[in-house]
Amino acid sequence: MQYNVKIEAFEGPLDLLLHLINRLEIDIYDIPVAEITEQYLIYIHAMKELELDIASEFLVMAAELLEIKSKMLLPKHEEVPVDAFSFDEEEDPRDELVEKLVEYKKYKEAANEFKALEMDRGLMYTKPPSDLTEYAKENQHDNADLNVTLYDMLGAMQKLLRRKKLQKPLSTKVARQEIPIEKRMAEIIDLLKADGKRRSFSELFPVPEREHIVVTFLAVLELMKRQEIHVDQEHNFAEIYVTAQKGANVIGDH
Repeated sequence: MQYNVKIEAFEGPLDLLLHLINRLEIDIYDIPVAEITEQYLIYIHAMKELELDIASEFLVMAAELLEIKSKMLLPKHEEVPVDAFSFDEEEDPRDELVEKLVEYKKYKEAANEFKALEMDRGLMYTKPPSDLTEYAKENQHDNADLNVTLYDMLGAMQKLLRRKKLQKPLSTKVARQEIPIEKRMAEIIDLLKADGKRRSFSELFPVPEREHIVVTFLAVLELMKRQEIHVDQEHNFAEIYVTAQKGANVIGDH
């Protein structure tokens, strides 16, 4: 199985050359090829000593540096131009390498900028647009705009059970008396319409008996379903209030 090792922060030979140029404070447009080649080969040798897998592109660059170095050592031929208006200047062997390094440096700096932008963007969290129409109508007592869900009602019921001390059953046997939901619904409507004011959810449970509490809770849910009452809550986990809708009238056994 091949095991690839990433050498420090160098992504390739051009990255290594840029590192050497910056470390030696060399002008990228006037590279001392002999010195940079020596430093580059030292790095390659260190990689071999550590028995690291050297990518072929590093070896290709080493060969290119040696070729440029050999060309730089060749004596320059001074030729008299044939045409007085055109001069055939000798091409600098470093030109191609410098061009590659300058281009690579531009892309690397751009990549670093994009990476910084990505990190900044990663600190931001967004969500799709939400429909806030229901909040604009929260002051309207309309069952269609209720901001109280069944889960809110169940949560209120749970808190009510924790606050109230349920009566313990007597040791004697008593006949069980069923409480019709319709009757409890009518009682709730009568209570809410007595003064026309809203009442807290807990006020609808005056009897601390489990059976009575359960029937009352089911009666409230049924009244909400029939749109006979309006239920509202100012904010999450706040007290729930109940008011009778206009024209509410539940026929039951009084």
